[in-house]
Amino acid sequence: MPVPWFLLSLALGRSPVVLSLERLVGPQDATHCSPGLSCRLWDSDILCLPGDIVPAPGPVLAPTHLQTELVLRCQKETDCDLCLRVAVHLAVHGHWEEPEDEEKFGGAADSGVEEPRNASLQAQVVLSFQAYPTARCVLLEVQVPAALVQFGQSVPRYEKELNHTQQLPALPWLNVSADGDNVHLVLNVSEEQHFGLSLYWNQVQGPPKPRWHKNLTGPQIITLNHTDLVPCLCIQVWPLEPDSVRTNICPFREDPRAHQNLWQAARLQLLTLQSWLLDAPCSLPAEAALCWRAPGGDPCQPLVPPLSWENVTVDKVLEFPLLKGHPNLCVQVNSSEKLQLQECLWADSLGPLKDDVLLLETRGPQDNRSLCALEPSGCTSLPSKASTRAARLGEYLLQDLQSGQCLQLWDDDLGALWACPMDKYIHKRWALVWLACLLFAAALSLILLLKKDHAKAAARGRAALLLYSADDSGFERLVGALASALCQLPLRVAVDLWSRRELSAQGPVAWFHAQRRQTLQEGGVVVLLFSPGAVALCSEWLQDGVSGPGAHGPHDAFRASLSCVLPDFLQGRAPGSYVGACFDRLLHPDAVPALFRTVPVFTLPSQLPDFLGALQQPRAPRSGRLQERAEQVSRALQPALDSYFHPPGTPAPGRGVGPGAGPGAGDGT
Repeated sequence: MPVPWFLLSLALGRSPVVLSLERLVGPQDATHCSPGLSCRLWDSDILCLPGDIVPAPGPVLAPTHLQTELVLRCQKETDCDLCLRVAVHLAVHGHWEEPEDEEKFGGAADSGVEEPRNASLQAQVVLSFQAYPTARCVLLEVQVPAALVQFGQSVPRYEKELNHTQQLPALPWLNVSADGDNVHLVLNVSEEQHFGLSLYWNQVQGPPKPRWHKNLTGPQIITLNHTDLVPCLCIQVWPLEPDSVRTNICPFREDPRAHQNLWQAARLQLLTLQSWLLDAPCSLPAEAALCWRAPGGDPCQPLVPPLSWENVTVDKVLEFPLLKGHPNLCVQVNSSEKLQLQECLWADSLGPLKDDVLLLETRGPQDNRSLCALEPSGCTSLPSKASTRAARLGEYLLQDLQSGQCLQLWDDDLGALWACPMDKYIHKRWALVWLACLLFAAALSLILLLKKDHAKAAARGRAALLLYSADDSGFERLVGALASALCQLPLRVAVDLWSRRELSAQGPVAWFHAQRRQTLQEGGVVVLLFSPGAVALCSEWLQDGVSGPGAHGPHDAFRASLSCVLPDFLQGRAPGSYVGACFDRLLHPDAVPALFRTVPVFTLPSQLPDFLGALQQPRAPRSGRLQERAEQVSRALQPALDSYFHPPGTPAPGRGVGPGAGPGAGDGT
């Protein structure tokens, strides 16, 4: 369709006295102008032209021709804008003469008109850009030396404007309609019309993220699933012709379904102990705070105060003021005072929720401090005579805090947070109950007691010791996710990630020997999780028989375990007590040294059913729910796999929208 670009107007004469231009400085309204044409300059001032044009008392510059041309103006090689180049041709008409009526021209002829030999011919050219709903203009000053003026010509009365319309190809109206859960994009164009269609996520900061692009012909109806709608999903359509106008619409900004889908697609990602980010397709207003989640299904309790809510920006790394991580620490994300997201980011690497009590220390002036224990009913002051669990154990909790048995999570001038373990107190509380049960069970026969013990062991599940090489922090999070997923099955998983305190106290070698002996005595299984780093350590050990202790960290239980794992394989005791595993796309099973392939080696997650079958009791029947459990473990493991193989900032595959969705989209330039 035709698009008007520039309207050329000329203010004629050698002096503003002949035809004045009224310029209003500042944010003035066009109604202040005298009747006639008005437009706004690029510096926001308003330019006013009077409605009447009077004859000039001398030669004038008259416009004869106007040309426009579309050109590219590039700041850099890849940063170009489409611009309109305007060429104006002016000619000199008329000769010098004295004004007949000085009063008609404001009485300025005596002082303002110069002698012909010294005068210069002046004109003010206004280029007016007309575009709905505003108009912009540019004011040009043109001067011609008197030597170029030819005498003896008549002076015309010039009263017209030059108009020029630049034709740009454009598409007709694009319609968006709904049909149940689906959305239709209806493009009513001719059958011969070729056009491009692109879907993209518009970003407040940074370039748009393309989602889908296709070149089409003729009238089309494109169907979008309602689950693909997000507020920043925009549509761009243009004819496949040079210099075509690209139409952009973003019709889902106020769609309630799009806002619901946005929060369903949002994810929290833990990058390091203290840093994390919110990954979402669009920007959204949100604030986040830490909360404490205790076992038992109670709501996560926000730690505000002593901590505070922090504003969240999508895809921007944020920092936690933490000293240590804890599986019971979670992140809550609110928007418009409504909870939208809650994730316990440290659970994958630190294990399941612990039965710990969180102590809040408040510091006042003159070294005064107070302590309270966070419980579902509130924060119970310590010591206290209340009937809550923390109040009954308050004396023991204070002793543990003073003896250094509590883990400090946060600290500043106003207070601190401490996580104190409660397992030993629970064991003491139930000790008398267990003693009474044992005294009562002494009256029963030894056979019934053995059967009872056997049933109890079966209910607890088989013990599994997970050994791996700490190649990097990302692989450790992947191992933690696998261990957490296996804990949901009838398995008792032991991994050094969850026993850092005991590992530091006992040393890697002593800790592993104790865990291996206990696991094998209980009929459990040792899982060797191979990675490139683990294969390198095994090969080095097999070649040299020993390796320097300083090559890896002090918590590398896999390196310490080789001293007693290898004899089991060399002496043929490994089958039945050991299994191997590795992750798809990380290591091929053939890369595992031949000595360790004397036991089954499974790839995960592709061989999860067989892997879980190998972890069952040797004489246990094959469960019909094995495939269901494998799918459960695979779902729990998939986010960690995606995070490991597709770090934040890279587009995840398979999240396109529209027909033939793919990761690429056409260039919108």
